[in-house]
Amino acid sequence: MNSETKNCQSCHQEFRIEPEDFAFYERIKVPPPTWCPECRLVRRLSFRNERSLYKDSCDLCGKEIVSMYAPEGPFTVYCNSCWFSDKWDGKQFGKDFDPSKPFFEQFAELLISVPRMALEAYQNENSPYSNFTWIAKNVYLSPSTMYSENIAFCFSCWHTSELFDCYRVDNSQLGYEILESSRCSTSRYIIYGAECLDSAFLFDCRNCRSCFMSSNLRNKSYVFRNEQLSPDEYKKRISLVDFGSYHEMQNLIKEYRSMSAMALRKFAAFNKGENFSGDILGNVKNAHYCFSGTDVENVKYGGQMLKIKDSMDIYGAGPPGELLYEGVNVGYNDSLILFSSHTFENMNDVQYCDYCRLSGDHLFGCAGLHKGRYSILNKQYTEEEYKELVPRIISRMGSVPYTDKKGRIYKYGEFFPSELSPFAYNETIAQEFFPLSKERTIESGFRWRDSDIKEYKITRKPEELLDNIKDVGDDIFKETIECSHKGGCVHQCTSAFRIIPEELAFYRRMNLPLPRLCPNCRHYERLAQRNPMKLWHRKCQCAGVKGESGVHANTVKHQHGEGHCPNEFETSYAPERPETVYCESCYNSEIV
Repeated sequence: MNSETKNCQSCHQEFRIEPEDFAFYERIKVPPPTWCPECRLVRRLSFRNERSLYKDSCDLCGKEIVSMYAPEGPFTVYCNSCWFSDKWDGKQFGKDFDPSKPFFEQFAELLISVPRMALEAYQNENSPYSNFTWIAKNVYLSPSTMYSENIAFCFSCWHTSELFDCYRVDNSQLGYEILESSRCSTSRYIIYGAECLDSAFLFDCRNCRSCFMSSNLRNKSYVFRNEQLSPDEYKKRISLVDFGSYHEMQNLIKEYRSMSAMALRKFAAFNKGENFSGDILGNVKNAHYCFSGTDVENVKYGGQMLKIKDSMDIYGAGPPGELLYEGVNVGYNDSLILFSSHTFENMNDVQYCDYCRLSGDHLFGCAGLHKGRYSILNKQYTEEEYKELVPRIISRMGSVPYTDKKGRIYKYGEFFPSELSPFAYNETIAQEFFPLSKERTIESGFRWRDSDIKEYKITRKPEELLDNIKDVGDDIFKETIECSHKGGCVHQCTSAFRIIPEELAFYRRMNLPLPRLCPNCRHYERLAQRNPMKLWHRKCQCAGVKGESGVHANTVKHQHGEGHCPNEFETSYAPERPETVYCESCYNSEIV
């Protein structure tokens, strides 16, 4: 089968469907998509809210809860204990399929009627303000965190402890502003690091101890601004750096960003990859347009995955899962999950489902079912009835399609319309990866939620905070500090914030100044430092004896000689960016 070019229903740009894509669609018996890969991704992300949390009460037991659903919404929300209990049954909301009405219209009615779980949080201790967390203790405002303790203002930290303001870190402890790193300890400001100890302001460094403001280091100690020093000289120079001063730290951060922009870059961050394209990957094979995945095989258009194979168009999947398509938060011991959200744990042959859990199979258009079988719109059928009715519904989805407010048509083969999302666009991670203004959000067919009006009485302006942490007393706990952004950004700014005791203790221990931004704005500043979930076709910038820009001079002779490297690749570094980007071979010649 040949490739085919289509126009996206949403953005109206052309996109290609390759022969291997058609083969996968045929394997799972679905038609090809009518939206381009990026629009499909944004649509899925608009169904996952990680950071927008609200105080509410359980609609069953009345207990005070923290919920990801805004209180003014139409949903019935249960605490996790009640939602997983036998006090209610999703089958009681079952309804007959009406062939005269669009399927998605009927599914939307079901979504509103079935109780929803307040938070995705399991086996946690003292961690009420963290969504999508598992086996966490003392974890605060740190979604997608697992097996971690004493974490705050982080994202996706696994097997970690004593971390603040970090992003995608594993097997680390005592860290601040560490991004995309592993096995680091007692360090601050590390990007793409591994096994770094007692270090600060490092970019792309491995197995480094006591290093400062350096890049592309391997197996080094006592390196200061990329200069090798003796232990005594290093200790002398590092003692002159006042990490506890906000003013000095701002200068160091500025220097760090300039230094890291000059560092040599590999076209993609990966460990063990074969026939792949994407970024932040480990042990992948035949994986294309994939971002943040480990143990991935035969996957296309995937993000945040663990142990996934033979799948397409997924985000937040595993472990493990296979034959997943157009899903968000799916694939935990699952197989053949299509067009579904938040549906996992021993599920098989499921289509168009939301929050169906705990061993289910042969479900179509269900919500909140536990251990469901042969069910449609939460109504159970015999196996024969189910197999006869599902093809009829699929056919009616073509003849009686759903049309959204933008005139986009949804037949069988498309993920849920964004209008069915229980969240506004700016409540979800879609805003994190593809930020939009309020006007552009509404224009694109998504909802926008204005921030609640909070009568904060600002007691301290950011410019009024003491410069050095050594001068900050416990009276800071009484202060309501204004965020420097003052709510004027699209970063879910809370306008004001407070310092909690655990936070101040950490700043004192690590000798760090008080922040001037609220946790959400700090999170978005970290997001700005990571590469986008997009790819560009580029050539290696190695021009023989140096990089094209002249910034990086090669230290050894490369395999291609003194001419320009002929290698080409897909990379998340846009062509207009200033960094020098090398292929794996040229990068390894210089760094490894």
